[in-house]
Amino acid sequence: MKKRLLVILVLFTFQSATAQLFSKERVLNNENFDKVRLSYGYYLGFNVYGYKIDYTANVKDVQILKSVGLNVGLVGNLRINDYIDVRLEPGLVISRRELNYSQSYFNGIAYEDKDLSREIQSTFVHIPLLIKFSTKRINNIKPFIVGGVSTALNLSSQQDNPDDNSNNTFRVTKNNLYYELGIGIDLYLTWFKFSPSIRGVFSMQNELVNDFDPNSPWTRNIAQMQTRGLFVNFTFQ
Repeated sequence: MKKRLLVILVLFTFQSATAQLFSKERVLNNENFDKVRLSYGYYLGFNVYGYKIDYTANVKDVQILKSVGLNVGLVGNLRINDYIDVRLEPGLVISRRELNYSQSYFNGIAYEDKDLSREIQSTFVHIPLLIKFSTKRINNIKPFIVGGVSTALNLSSQQDNPDDNSNNTFRVTKNNLYYELGIGIDLYLTWFKFSPSIRGVFSMQNELVNDFDPNSPWTRNIAQMQTRGLFVNFTFQ
């Protein structure tokens, strides 16, 4: 009997405390911030880019060494209603990936150690068009999910370079399309809104430019190669 009364008392206390926590009035920073039709800002962040590779034969996977890159850009936000916004986030994305091949790719072919590795350094002009779905604002916090499509111009693609892997040049496409999905949270501070977010970036096309030699050990076993990326951005509005 005493145990039951103790449980009831604990539950009642917890319920009361929770109700007070969420019903207590607090000072709202930038109370009318989200009422503005158009707003602007900028973001800084970092990325990790890799590849999803499909193969034409049962071969050992190419190992992808990923590095942390940099994101920087602008934000244009169009308010649709209290819960939906359309965002344009043009920016610059710098990334680095390294492909490491197994020696089995070069069976019967003379090679040097440097031929087993190819570095892909990319600088993208990245332009996402996103729809942001937010929850109701709770005090100075507002979680959201975001999704949309993007295009990117790879300024380092080497797509039209007459040299290929036989001359130590790994070529990828210049223009790419992606879809993006992510989550984040708006934090309303005294003078501005700060929004950390995490977002996945998924290519919708084959980005590999094949070598001129159809028997090239670097490209002959690859059916398609698509970017898989992760963005962590910090937005200031």
